[in-house]
Amino acid sequence: MPDDFVIARNPEEGTTLPYLLRIPWGPDGVVLKAKETWPRTGKVYCHRAVGWPRDPEIIEQVPVRSCVRRGASIDLVLDRGRENRSQFVLTRIRGGREAIFWQTARTAKQARPAVAIPTARGSGVAGLEIVVDSHERYAWKFEHQQVTTTRRALRAGDYGVVDGDRVLAAVERKSLQDLVGTLTSGKMRYLLADLSALPAAAVVVEDRYSSVFKLDRVRPAVVADSLGECHARFPTVPIVFCETRALAQEWTYRFLAAALVHHGEETHVETEASDLPSAAPPSPAEVREWARNQGLAVSDRGRISAEVLDAFARRST
Repeated sequence: MPDDFVIARNPEEGTTLPYLLRIPWGPDGVVLKAKETWPRTGKVYCHRAVGWPRDPEIIEQVPVRSCVRRGASIDLVLDRGRENRSQFVLTRIRGGREAIFWQTARTAKQARPAVAIPTARGSGVAGLEIVVDSHERYAWKFEHQQVTTTRRALRAGDYGVVDGDRVLAAVERKSLQDLVGTLTSGKMRYLLADLSALPAAAVVVEDRYSSVFKLDRVRPAVVADSLGECHARFPTVPIVFCETRALAQEWTYRFLAAALVHHGEETHVETEASDLPSAAPPSPAEVREWARNQGLAVSDRGRISAEVLDAFARRST
């Protein structure tokens, strides 16, 4: 797999996307056309490209520290001091047409400023349905959130969001006393093991972390060490101290709404968005088949004319 992020001139004439980007993701990398060489003032629109040129005019080549696919995005971290973190987001715009946007944290914030409104919907989800475990006593009612609740048995956690019979995310609620008892009895490991099997999960504590060091019936250091061990052993299941019952409900609501949206993005990528293009050039057989379907003259063997290759390259613009 290519291990550098490469920017080159787009050899196509008359294009509004004058640059080519080769992203080191997948066995041959991914090639996109782009309008800019970096998202400095706003999101940069990108488009699929057909292969990587044989003799590209390289503008910039930078080693890559990390390139990871997360749902509908590719997170790219370059090995340099400035302009090193960015993200390629695969989405669909008006009319259902696919679009790819290249953004940084700063340009994403400029495009969609963060506004703290207590009554805002969690992740934009209207009427979130939260499943409450049937064994949960004195269950939260989410009076201040836009939520409907139903009761049923959950395999793990006290509150969750589901897709049919599949639990997408769950939250285990704990008071400080309950947390201490679960930690000191050794039950926490089994609880976290069950939660870690879910796509997303967390433990929410209705108290401050500082309250751990005010305990008088158990050594605070024992509880603190146990919490550290839980985080190290089960890093995908955070234990979040939310200070009060009301804040714990609010955090749980936001977390479950975000998990539901993330699941929708994953489903979109799997069922609607086609795979991102490979940097490997198309095979002659693929080009010949396409040309014949378009009524273009092409030989059965030997070199394919430049006109046919250019027409094949322009087919997705």
